[in-house]
Amino acid sequence: MNQGLQFDDTGRLRHLLTTEGLSRQTIVEILDTAESFISMGEREIKKIPLLRGKTVVNLFFESSTRTRTTFEIAAKRLSADVINLNVSASSTSKGETLLDTIRNLEAMHTDLFVVRHAESGAAHMIARHVPAHVRIINAGDGRHAHPTQGLLDMFTIRRHKGAFEKLKVAIVGDILHSRVARSQIHALKALGVAELRVVAPKTLMPTAVEKLGVRPYTRMEEGLEGVDVVMMLRLQRERMQGAYIPSEHEYFNLYGLTPAKLSLAAKDAIVMHPGPMNRGLEIDSAVADGPQSVILPQVTYGIAVRMAVMALIMGGASTSRESGMRDSASKARAPTERKKRK
Repeated sequence: MNQGLQFDDTGRLRHLLTTEGLSRQTIVEILDTAESFISMGEREIKKIPLLRGKTVVNLFFESSTRTRTTFEIAAKRLSADVINLNVSASSTSKGETLLDTIRNLEAMHTDLFVVRHAESGAAHMIARHVPAHVRIINAGDGRHAHPTQGLLDMFTIRRHKGAFEKLKVAIVGDILHSRVARSQIHALKALGVAELRVVAPKTLMPTAVEKLGVRPYTRMEEGLEGVDVVMMLRLQRERMQGAYIPSEHEYFNLYGLTPAKLSLAAKDAIVMHPGPMNRGLEIDSAVADGPQSVILPQVTYGIAVRMAVMALIMGGASTSRESGMRDSASKARAPTERKKRK
């Protein structure tokens, strides 16, 4: 994938397609900006005019409830006009190509596309063909990337555990088919996490996964020993062709997160899951609803992180209107910048 597509000539974030290649500075800027938006959900008026007059199209070729909804809420809180395209009734179902669909929507003066697609690289392909003023956010493409999920996971870890440099983190489950795991790995490495483990049966572990800078484990008990963060993954059964696990019962016995397995992690370890959860398959309800779970806060944080990404990539444009937005974005970030993390 061409990572250079994400940045403009001045090095500003233009699209968000993957966490691969994002610098620590860029990720921290996104997290700091999200921090300035987090309290908006508690206000009576949950809107600011940062994207007033802009049009955002949520273009989802895969079904999604939570991700699409959080993008929609995020855009509306920034005062954008939001269109959710019903793909099942769209022109692509009648034979129109993806690029022709995009070009027709561009002709309606769309400013930002949020794209989810089953094919890896779809968001990159669109980004290569849109005019300079149009922005693209990848909301998940095949097995490749889900950058805003990865970034909201980083936001969740920072809020609950602080600095990354001393943390041991375990990502557990279907590593092979997971775009979330890849986005998490790239972001965690950029942020300098002390130790990063992946835990999965051999059938769900990518070949040569060590090249990503992770330590692989096939026994969950060993992989969880002493970790500070446990990031569970959903079994991506819709992307499996053939049998990757003997049975759901056996998978839960070996790789489901139970209170007994969690007790092997650090006492103050947090538990995360990108959702939707399969209780009794990936995670026990006693853990999912337990005191160490931060799964629901992840959902809340997702809105602030998506607001931050939209604000930053739209604020990088060069018209006078966007200059005004940059001023507003700076004001929105100011509270966090004043607090400067210790």
